[in-house]
Amino acid sequence: MIRFIKSVGHEMRLVVWPTRKENARDTRVVLSITIFFMLFFALFDWLIKQGLFLLTK
Repeated sequence: MIRFIKSVGHEMRLVVWPTRKENARDTRVVLSITIFFMLFFALFDWLIKQGLFLLTK
């Protein structure tokens, strides 16, 4: 078990962590894509609702 914990510590030292700037950029990309798809699906849902309303009128 001790050997495993030491090997985990060794592997963690080899990890290349993102910089603050990279992290901020990636966060902006994720938020932008999320907002885009939220608006896209909201519009798509509204169009389907309007189409169904016109069909059942």
